[in-house]
Amino acid sequence: MERLYIIPARDRIEESLSLEMEYGAAFEYNDFCQPTLVDDPVWLENTLAFYEGLKRNRQNDMLHGAFLDITIHSDDPCILRVSAMRVRQSMDIALRLGVRGVVFHTNFIANFRNEGYRQGWLQKNAAFWSELLREYPSLDIYIENMFDAEPELLVLLAERMKHEERFGVCFDYAHAAISPTPLQVWVEALAPFVKHVHINDNDRISDLHEQVGSGCIDWAEFNLLMRKHKIGASVLIESPNPESQRKSLEYLKARALFPFEGGSGGVFINKNYGK
Repeated sequence: MERLYIIPARDRIEESLSLEMEYGAAFEYNDFCQPTLVDDPVWLENTLAFYEGLKRNRQNDMLHGAFLDITIHSDDPCILRVSAMRVRQSMDIALRLGVRGVVFHTNFIANFRNEGYRQGWLQKNAAFWSELLREYPSLDIYIENMFDAEPELLVLLAERMKHEERFGVCFDYAHAAISPTPLQVWVEALAPFVKHVHINDNDRISDLHEQVGSGCIDWAEFNLLMRKHKIGASVLIESPNPESQRKSLEYLKARALFPFEGGSGGVFINKNYGK
């Protein structure tokens, strides 16, 4: 599946809608990551009603689920209960909006090298996400590398879940770029499982969400790695506003970088749009 995604800006929605039309894009909603919004029934309902009121097809859209302090692998039953509740809130919002899938994070402690902790994370995540897929049969689930130091655990989870057609990896290239592991290792390891990609730029130190081409990430290398390993995933331009999204798209398109192809100016690979 190859399709572009942008984060809609409620306060600049006409620009978001224009960008959507111009690039055949879909939306990935970031509003509902905020616990304060989800816990305020009036704010939540107004936000949902706003997006429903746009009268656009949302079946190709996605939603970024809760991630702050979410620990579905916790040994503490209280933390586990609240984490599972937050995850299900995200899934219920996704059902209400009629989107195709939800992105969640790995959320393990990257530098905690205890083998028992790592095995617990793997076993509990496989069990939890399998159960959630059965509970929500119309939604896909994508797990994103957050500040993981290497792809090992995410690969092991994806291998355990490979029988689940609605499960996949959301590969955040900018997160991988600030890890100590070479990007080639990340892409090669995750390639069989990647169904969605997040891209933005940074200084290779902090997660800045800058527009593509404005930071220190080597986008020519990105292009070579994605094509070499035949990544056929949807792509989110994960920068915060329509202006930075447009400049990111123009940067990639002008250089015919992934996910664009062709000669000067590029052509977006968009085989499934509208299906």
